Amino acid sequence: MLQVLSYQIADSIDIKQVKSVFTAVLIYSDADELFYKTGDMQYVYIFKYGVVSFLGYDDLKASEFIKFLGDYSKNITDLKLWEEFNIETEAEETKIGYNKISVAEPDEEIFRLIMLNVSQSVALDYYSQQSSLLLEETNHHTQCLEKKGRLEISGRNLQKYIGRTLNLKNRIVENLYIFDSPPETWEDENLNKIDTGLKRTFDIQPRYRDIREEIEIVKENLELFKDIMQHRRSNVLEWIVIILILVEVINLFIEKIF
Repeated sequence: MLQVLSYQIADSIDIKQVKSVFTAVLIYSDADELFYKTGDMQYVYIFKYGVVSFLGYDDLKASEFIKFLGDYSKNITDLKLWEEFNIETEAEETKIGYNKISVAEPDEEIFRLIMLNVSQSVALDYYSQQSSLLLEETNHHTQCLEKKGRLEISGRNLQKYIGRTLNLKNRIVENLYIFDSPPETWEDENLNKIDTGLKRTFDIQPRYRDIREEIEIVKENLELFKDIMQHRRSNVLEWIVIILILVEVINLFIEKIF
């Protein structure tokens, strides 16, 4: 029985720098991911979107490698997001169950595909937590708007909030590819069967849709908040103009009298 462990360690990992310093056997690489063989039935899969996956590693060895990746990671997370998945390698037929897959004839492509799907699941957990926090904050502001008829947030804080939301949305859009099936599955029926089964097991597509819907809800509310803020600023400017005109009229009146 082999074990896959995938961890979300940061917002992103500099793939180019890691490739230049890590000298294990590189099986597959592109601008977004690196797949290494580091020993007998031991593999490491590193992703640009801040996830690293291990096969055949114990917790101590995985922790040491995560520490090594810290120098090449941006915005290291302390959320402790990880997922475990088991591979039975001496099965009579390929079968996918809860937290386990049985494989009749395992090879590196199958290992890579399994590690990819486990890593996608961890990344979805990460994005889901962030989008849920944004939605929770949005609901707080809409409740204030309902109860008090006004937003209790300054213009500067609203701009920061909009920036956080847009950054999260941009990261999700930038990493859309992580939820697609790799090209190898298009040509290999067995790989395609495994990929489809794993995506169903991890609920990849439904969870992704939920995140997109939450982001869209937040975006719609932000547009409303922005309009309200602009209207408030317009009212303030109108009152400033009215006060200035009133002051000028009073000055003229005083000059006429004296």
